[in-house]
Amino acid sequence: MTRPTREDLEAARDKTIPDVIAADLDVLFCGINPGLYSGATGFHFARPGNRFWPALHQAGFTPRQLRPAEQDELLSHGVGITNLVARTTALADELREDELRDGAERLARLAGQYRPLAVAVVGISAYRVAFARPKARVGRQPHDLDGAALWALPNPSGLNAHYQLPALAAEFRAIRQAGATGERSR
Repeated sequence: MTRPTREDLEAARDKTIPDVIAADLDVLFCGINPGLYSGATGFHFARPGNRFWPALHQAGFTPRQLRPAEQDELLSHGVGITNLVARTTALADELREDELRDGAERLARLAGQYRPLAVAVVGISAYRVAFARPKARVGRQPHDLDGAALWALPNPSGLNAHYQLPALAAEFRAIRQAGATGERSR
């Protein structure tokens, strides 16, 4: 994958990236929205330094650390990716609260349609706004999302200094330990 130029990044503003999704996944991970780097490459969590891919592997979801360009391989491991808001921005702060709330409604529809065992929103602050749960904490949430166990996880962005990779992987692993994987045959 070639590094996008500054012009590529600027041209990626407001682009969208298709979901990586299928029926009966173990976990549907939901980002806040794609960044410009992801928009320019067409791959989720593509910016170097984003810890989604290492955390996913260290948590045991994949047998090796996949690269963003290999995102479609996630489906064979029972994992998918979507976003609360589809459009790319330089920063998640550029999103409006109504976009995040609309994203929560869309996520509920996806959960009903595709029936994952669990949905994991990566970004606790965005989760709090999107689901109108201002005091939510990282971890399993007390309510489901159209039949799927609902989780709020830390943002895997390299900008999130509160969670280093081992702690982030431990939060991802908690989903596996809760039995959200392996209960369906492929």
